[in-house]
Amino acid sequence: MSKLSPLERRSALTLACVISLRLFGLFLIMPVFSVYAKALPDASGWLIGMALGVYGLGQVLLQIPLGMLSDRIGRKPAITLGLLMFAIGGVVAAMSHTLMGIVIGRALQGMGAVAGAGTALAADLTSEENRGKVMGIIGVSIGLAFLLALILGPPLEAVDGLSGLFAATSILALLSLVLLWLIVPTPERARAPAASSVAAVLSMLRDGRMLVLNGSVFFLHMLLTAAFIALPLLLVDRLHLPVRRHWELYLPVMATAAFVMGACLHRMKELAQSLRIVTACIVAIGLALVGFACSGDHLALLGVAAAMFFSGFNLLEAALPSLVSRLAPAALRGAAMGAYSTSQFLGAFVGGALGGIALGRLGTTGVFEAAAAMTLVWLPLVVVGARRMVASATPAPVAG
Repeated sequence: MSKLSPLERRSALTLACVISLRLFGLFLIMPVFSVYAKALPDASGWLIGMALGVYGLGQVLLQIPLGMLSDRIGRKPAITLGLLMFAIGGVVAAMSHTLMGIVIGRALQGMGAVAGAGTALAADLTSEENRGKVMGIIGVSIGLAFLLALILGPPLEAVDGLSGLFAATSILALLSLVLLWLIVPTPERARAPAASSVAAVLSMLRDGRMLVLNGSVFFLHMLLTAAFIALPLLLVDRLHLPVRRHWELYLPVMATAAFVMGACLHRMKELAQSLRIVTACIVAIGLALVGFACSGDHLALLGVAAAMFFSGFNLLEAALPSLVSRLAPAALRGAAMGAYSTSQFLGAFVGGALGGIALGRLGTTGVFEAAAAMTLVWLPLVVVGARRMVASATPAPVAG
């Protein structure tokens, strides 16, 4: 097995810092936003959901255009434009005194859609045989950013409020920009390979295996965004746990989820076993959402449900992109990952919109119940799709 060269190691670690710093700033908002958004003068369930989810809409609309722009003007200039837009959006949100102003700021942040260009830069700087390792390093850094943001978001909000957190997202984006230009190597501008035909790309996207995986990441991020509309409110309103103390729940929960992920990831080498774990994660997420809805004022039950939810989420966040890269045709892997990212961000937008509507009409318990019901749509999709994937991957018996 080939080892990472010094250049590849430097590229992987610094790009992981660039990407995870931006996402850390984005994730900081999630565990506290809905609590403080309720106090804004124009607050409504729908607008709270939109403020969380509209980021995903900007990503959906501009992910491919910014990726194409990076092919023309270079990866770093395109990523720079995206990070500056993200920073501007953070400033707009930080200076806003209404929820609609925050929605506009979050929409601007979403327009900084640099995930595709960042992934392409990582691919430019690594050899084919080591690309999976580099993507793995970046994936782990994103998971760590999510974990740290959930733990640190509440106490940091207590220091400087919600505006301070939005300002922090802009500062972290600018810090990412400094790292990008000072430390990340600049690849040589190579001639782009011939583009795959539109027919081949469409055929790949219609492939049942890709539909299952793209649908799964859509549901995963839809449920995550919806859950974070209601979860902070549940902790404050029912359990009377101040926001500054929410880390006391998230720290043991995320430590448990990290342990579960470490124990299970090495079992996901074979396709059939990977799909069984994916199915188990969906069941765990569904049961966790039911647990959230039924927890009432029982902190222990809520903690168990949260550990199940984040264990399932973290495992799927690691497993699904690996399956996409494994099953997509090599010549169409970039298009496949682009479709996967688009599905992910579309799920975040839909989860914010539907979760906000459910919050306004059904309350926090209703958000969790509606989200749990959606797993009943997601689970059959994966169960049926998994059977077909395994069957298609099994060699046919040779006639005697």
